[in-house]
Amino acid sequence: MRIARNIPELRVLLKTLRKQGGRIGFVPTMGYLHEGHASLIQHCRARCDSVVASIFVNPTQFGPDEDLNHYPHDLDRDQALCLNQGVTILFIPEATELYTTGFSTFIDPGPMGQVLCGSYRPGHFRGVATVVAKLFSIVQPDLAFFGQKDLQQAAILRRMVWDLNLPIELVVAPTIREHDGLAMSSRNAYLSIGERMRALCISRALAAATNAFQKGVRSATELVDTAKSLLGDLDELQYCELVDALTMDTIEGQVKRLAGLCVAGKIGRARLIDNVLLSEAADPTRLLSLVAIPD
Repeated sequence: MRIARNIPELRVLLKTLRKQGGRIGFVPTMGYLHEGHASLIQHCRARCDSVVASIFVNPTQFGPDEDLNHYPHDLDRDQALCLNQGVTILFIPEATELYTTGFSTFIDPGPMGQVLCGSYRPGHFRGVATVVAKLFSIVQPDLAFFGQKDLQQAAILRRMVWDLNLPIELVVAPTIREHDGLAMSSRNAYLSIGERMRALCISRALAAATNAFQKGVRSATELVDTAKSLLGDLDELQYCELVDALTMDTIEGQVKRLAGLCVAGKIGRARLIDNVLLSEAADPTRLLSLVAIPD
């Protein structure tokens, strides 16, 4: 595994890869890696000849009162995981490498970035879309891999790739969970033992709604109410909504296409998000990957 800490170093390494031929896959992360990130790297290795991963805690996606300065990190462990998973090139830039003095160009994700997490984290998806667009421009991968847990992020990036005609296939992989059902997240490190036990109400609520859907319930109101009834252990429920998984539009009637039941809430100082896909498709996660933007 080769490590690049600035853009010129990375481009030299990428030039060598391209001379060798084959597809280049990209897995962008913010570090403090876990089995969810390892799964993305594995998906990338299965479909690509080379794997480029990045570790960069992006300052433009954090609000003034958020956890930028306290975001968990363990670079030695992250590098070991990347090495063990077969990453070809690991890019670890400083903030000044991606945001030079006077930087002023941003990607506006539009209305899709203003709902759900966007309504609680103003400017968050503007920062996400901008840094991913920059990384796509620098790496120029053939495929890029993201997790279903960040469903709204995936939808916004899919739209960005489509709207900007970027020659990249965006692949979304299933959420990886702990043995008890908690969705893997770097921010799980904030939870005490007691808080972690309470956090399980999220996966239980989503499982209950999934069970209702499998039994034939298609009413958005009934599915949301089923989930909400089990979310009482959260210190703050920010949202529990059923949306079109591709557009993030709220579903108010019957579930007809690919729906995402999305939850966000706080326990202690941890803000947790999770979702499940509700669809009659055998493998609904595959439908999230970029083929075409639906009308």
